[in-house]
Amino acid sequence: MEIILKEDVVNLGYKDDVVKVKDGYGRNFLIPTGKAVIASVSAKKVLAENLKQRAHKLAKIKENASTLAERLDGITLTIGAKASEAGIIYGSVNTIQIADALAKEGFEIDRKTIVIKDAIKEIGDYTATVKLHKEVSPVINLHVIAE
Repeated sequence: MEIILKEDVVNLGYKDDVVKVKDGYGRNFLIPTGKAVIASVSAKKVLAENLKQRAHKLAKIKENASTLAERLDGITLTIGAKASEAGIIYGSVNTIQIADALAKEGFEIDRKTIVIKDAIKEIGDYTATVKLHKEVSPVINLHVIAE
């Protein structure tokens, strides 16, 4: 089944993408929750017209994301966490703590756009990706230390 996404869906696609999904996933989850519509011929024509009108606006958004990515790329954040003597953190470092550390550096980044590959449960150096735009994803370095 082909659908048009009305918003970004993790591991599926971005807003206004036409994607193929299994019938059950589309009919039972994506369409009833308002995340997608069926990609009929008329819906595709409406989408094409909307994309044409939004092209200039999207270029400006991408330019702003690229500018922010240049400032963010290669930045190293030091995050303190309570840890045992063996270097194991009590709990884990999450996206909220990373977003707070970025805010202290002067970057207002939504925590939902920050992606950590594996859970950070030990002291050390890690990386996280910030998804600013579907084509712009800078990598930030994390240095986790014991408090």
